[in-house]
Amino acid sequence: MPRAPKSAKNARPENWRYEETAAEVERIVNQIESGELELEEVFEQFAQAVEYLQQCESFLAERQQQIDLLIETLEDSSGS
Repeated sequence: MPRAPKSAKNARPENWRYEETAAEVERIVNQIESGELELEEVFEQFAQAVEYLQQCESFLAERQQQIDLLIETLEDSSGS
């Protein structure tokens, strides 16, 4: 999974996909829960999961805004 540039906090790579990122978060959580990682790796993986979750949250917020706008447009055109 490509990492987002560190300079843009919630920026997503061009080929970013929600489903792949969510699956990667799940993989990281399972790996952490397995107890097989060194402590330093746990922190690194946790930080990566948080970054991925921020990307997912940003993506979902953007899509919610798009849906809200479409619904508003539909309601405006129906009310005319």
